[in-house]
Amino acid sequence: MTKYQRIFVIVMDSVGTGAAPDADKFDDVGSDTLGHLGEALKGELKLPNLGKLGLSNLRDNPIKGVLNAEAPLGYYGKMAEISAGKDSMDGHWEMMELPVTKPLDYFPNGFPEELLAKIEKFSGRKIIGNRPASGTKILEELGEEQMKTGDLIVYTSGDSVLQIAAHEEIIPVKELYRICEYARSLVNGPEYLIGRVIARPYIGPDKDHFTRTANRHDFSLEPDGKTVLDYLQEHQLHTVGIGKINDIFSGQGIDEGYHNESNMDGMDHLDHVLTEDFKGFCFVNLVDFDAMYGHRRNPTGYAKALMELDERIGQVLAVLKDDDLLMITADHGNDPTFRGTDHTREFVPLLAFSPSMKETGSLGIRKTFADLGATILDNFEVKGSDVGTSFLADLK
Repeated sequence: MTKYQRIFVIVMDSVGTGAAPDADKFDDVGSDTLGHLGEALKGELKLPNLGKLGLSNLRDNPIKGVLNAEAPLGYYGKMAEISAGKDSMDGHWEMMELPVTKPLDYFPNGFPEELLAKIEKFSGRKIIGNRPASGTKILEELGEEQMKTGDLIVYTSGDSVLQIAAHEEIIPVKELYRICEYARSLVNGPEYLIGRVIARPYIGPDKDHFTRTANRHDFSLEPDGKTVLDYLQEHQLHTVGIGKINDIFSGQGIDEGYHNESNMDGMDHLDHVLTEDFKGFCFVNLVDFDAMYGHRRNPTGYAKALMELDERIGQVLAVLKDDDLLMITADHGNDPTFRGTDHTREFVPLLAFSPSMKETGSLGIRKTFADLGATILDNFEVKGSDVGTSFLADLK
């Protein structure tokens, strides 16, 4: 018998909670997004609602400014990742019982000329850049040139991504999307296998005023197997994707989708879905932590965004029904105090709450993000791929 009618999962994109056991393989030993945020804010990181849910309790050392809850509202723990990479795609797919076991291609020295030549021929535009770079810095360096020439700024990062940036007034967003769709067709394997092609439109008159817009679009590798979303959909359970969820899964397994302009816009969408009467699963991604603050190594902005989310979490807790389950987690880390500008291999938080819970406690350390997906399937009595281990019975 179904325990919860509606399950909501909020992914705080990149909000890791300490170096994972295999962090040495990624040169990420010592990373700790939440811990270092607390230290950077000198105890001024105030997260009362996430704190009540057990955000500090799940750690070996409490987050500075976020005390352990003496009586947590629900259950808390953390999850380790088994996927080959530390990208958003890897994390989200693994949550949905489809770990990425084959390493994707990375391009620390830029993309092969033969690949770029095909994009140039298709688009009729030259390519500039072609190196790993911070998105904001490469706009400072090449944005004005792009505006003058109409070229495409192509760059990558420590993740398996091919990013194409263009000024919206020089290359219309629809044209940029069309170019990215073509680039996506070139990197689905076997020669090149890239996780995401990302359209990065921007606006502004000059390098001192360039701003990347909410028209960003991720063209992800299509899932190479069934996910929790597919299994639920096959059993006539309603599935909702908020934020870049639709992009990450290429629309597969999603009935109702919403694009976010910002974290707060995403929470507005969640507030709307909370008013809907359905049986199923709502999957929310809030990307600002990662895109605006983690990669830019801005702990102050990151902390402010977390505190804004915490306030909205309080509003969500107040309207949840007895047969609702809310889980809050992350897809990887992106420690804004760490070296470089890339994601960090970390544990991610796992918080679970329902107004109907009679007990609270620890869910321990989960061996894979897939335990979250296994729990969702277990709740709806749906058979999946058996990658994860359900903790539904522990939620009492």
